[in-house]
Amino acid sequence: MAGSALLLSLFGLVSIYSSSGSSFLNFQKQALFLFLGFLLMVLLSFFDWRTLKEDPYLILFFYFLCLVLLAGLFFLAPEIRSVKSWYKIGSYSFDPIELLKIVLIVLLAKYFSMRHIEMYRIRHIIISGFYLFFPAALVFFQPNLGSVLVLASIWLGILMISGIKLRHFLILVILGMVLLALGWSTILKDYQKARILSFIEPQMSDPLKIGWNQRQAAIAIGSGGLMGQGIGRGSQTQYGFLPEPQTDFVFAAIAEETGLAGVAVLFILFLILIWRIVKLALQSRSNFTRIFSSVM
Repeated sequence: MAGSALLLSLFGLVSIYSSSGSSFLNFQKQALFLFLGFLLMVLLSFFDWRTLKEDPYLILFFYFLCLVLLAGLFFLAPEIRSVKSWYKIGSYSFDPIELLKIVLIVLLAKYFSMRHIEMYRIRHIIISGFYLFFPAALVFFQPNLGSVLVLASIWLGILMISGIKLRHFLILVILGMVLLALGWSTILKDYQKARILSFIEPQMSDPLKIGWNQRQAAIAIGSGGLMGQGIGRGSQTQYGFLPEPQTDFVFAAIAEETGLAGVAVLFILFLILIWRIVKLALQSRSNFTRIFSSVM
């Protein structure tokens, strides 16, 4: 599992290097993060995960720390593209949402692993929903609708793995549809609606406005062909037609420069990683580990 994760990281690092142009700052930062992440992985391998399971105060400490960090964004974070989502420390950025995702998974895994035989009680769904509500509300008002949907998906995924009853699941689906309808008519802004519509019906969006990014990504992926245009030679990526080739559209950049062959290798590495995680979850004797691994 560590091998496939490392190879995927190197895959992304090569793509960032390729699309760096004359500035290699992002590449240098990501290389540093990869090195620090590898060291952290080694250190955590000596950590007894049962500490998280047996010490609820430690989990709650990190949860409330994440809430404080999210609230602090409204006062301390610079506004980038009308969104306050990152702390700026020199040339580095820190997004507390990424830490929150891990903490929320640990917290919910802990909660449901202790109550898996009581999943027939709807009060556990309601209580766990409060753990989601507070950070999701802070994230929503940044505004960052995409991250809210990711957090909601984490919560829903853990509920399904924990053995939620079908009727309770259907109730949640109906409530979700009602909230989406109300949010669409009263809360969401026009640009948020346009992004959702362009994702659902990309061919209906204005190709020179809201549909530009998707259209350029599709062109980049299609132009990769079987073997790709070569590292550092992708026309869409190198000439600036593909927006954000190092973040939002990194897959399109990889597909353009490595082609179907590179994408196949990328998918195989992801499948190996997912298979190893699923195998670990199935072999685990602890509900906490099973839930945590399945959602991660």
